[in-house]
Amino acid sequence: MAKRITYRRIYEETTPADGKRVLVDRVWPRGVRKDDAHLDEWLREVAPSSDLRKWYGHEPSRFTEFRRRYLAELRDAGHRQAARHLRDIAAHDRLTLLTATRDVDHSQAAVLAEWLAKKE
Repeated sequence: MAKRITYRRIYEETTPADGKRVLVDRVWPRGVRKDDAHLDEWLREVAPSSDLRKWYGHEPSRFTEFRRRYLAELRDAGHRQAARHLRDIAAHDRLTLLTATRDVDHSQAAVLAEWLAKKE
C-alpha cells in the first residue's frame, strides 16, 4: 500500500496519477477556491488538533516531537475513524494526501502517509 499513498502541496498541479485527492489540513488553505481545489474530499478530522498544530508552528526543530504527539493523536477515537476511511480509499485506489504546508516533508501529511503505509 505504501506506493499507493503519496503526499504533496495542494498548490501543485493535479495529475492523473494522484488518484483520490484528500486534503488533510484542519484549516482551509489560503488562496485556494473550493471550486478550484480538485479534491475528492476534505478530511479535517484526521488533521492534528488545533493545539498541536499551533504548538508546532511548522518549526523543523520541533518535528520529531510533533510527529510523536500526532501519532499519539491518531490512536484516539476521532482520528481513528478518519484514518480507517483513508486506509479504505488506499486499498482501492491511489491516495494523495494534500496539505498547504510549505515544508511538506515536515508536515502531518508526511507523518500520516508513513503511518498509513505501516498500518496496512
